[in-house]
Amino acid sequence: MKLSRRRFFQFAASTVVLPIASRIAGAQDYPSRPARIIVGFSAGGAPDILARLIGQWLSDRLGEPFVVENRPGASGSIATEAVVLAPGDGYTLLLVALPHAVNATLYQNLPYNFVRDIAPVAAISRDPDVMIVNPSFAAKTVPEVISFANANPGKINMASPGVGSSPHMAGELFKFMTGIEMTHVAYRGSAPALTDLLGGQVQVYFAPISASIEYVKAGKLRALAVTTSSRAEALPDVPVISDFVPGYEVSAWYGIAAPKNTPMEIVNKLNTVINAGLINPELKARLADLGSSAFVVSASEFSKFIASETDKWAKVVKFAGIQPQ
Repeated sequence: MKLSRRRFFQFAASTVVLPIASRIAGAQDYPSRPARIIVGFSAGGAPDILARLIGQWLSDRLGEPFVVENRPGASGSIATEAVVLAPGDGYTLLLVALPHAVNATLYQNLPYNFVRDIAPVAAISRDPDVMIVNPSFAAKTVPEVISFANANPGKINMASPGVGSSPHMAGELFKFMTGIEMTHVAYRGSAPALTDLLGGQVQVYFAPISASIEYVKAGKLRALAVTTSSRAEALPDVPVISDFVPGYEVSAWYGIAAPKNTPMEIVNKLNTVINAGLINPELKARLADLGSSAFVVSASEFSKFIASETDKWAKVVKFAGIQPQ
């Protein structure tokens, strides 16, 4: 049987409209089953804790479980690849952080392009690191650290919880912008780095504020400055590094992303619900207890932020000649 010309075009149009209609219907019904938030770092750290806070908020508001799944390894690259390869249906999400922006340059043969292959959904927080020293160290201020380093080349060891981590990159940017030399000593986490700083084996650590604040308050470590552009609420008397090194700024940031083909209806729905949580007094208080500050932006604004961070850290990685471990 022959189709009339008119019937043919009606049929052809329907073959295009039906998949689009199906995707829109799926977005409107989202979520209709449990979703996963994959975290590329070990349980118990800041990324894991934040993912669980946001996962619980989403579960309570959207009526389906958002389960956190830890897949540590390669500074988050293993988890990122799993999400990039997942269907873009909103049921596989990724906890993204500063190391993801660093990895884009640090690792030469990644099977994905971080900026191109993910859809930023919502930011969670932007947190300061804090430049700390042992109280016995000769330098008591940021300018004194710079002067000491210039007068004693090779005599400052700088701790970090791993290559490409926020504390590591904060230190590398400080070296880049001041022209001083510090020897990077990488540890497997903040705890051993703090142990050696307390023992005097290393002299400087750009530490996560949540991991170091109790030592600072107890007088066991001295806080010289925070890495963000404004002072930290948790350490209001501590200056910012940019007071001494103009233009310096580092935030340990976190957020949620999805595979690139995820419908914008789903992305916007998640963004709206997450941002509602970030201005909720109870959730804000829980973030503050961790030394975190809510980072409320649209999905498009978060996308621009990630692209800017990826470009920024590419320059530092190349300048410092940083290699993966």
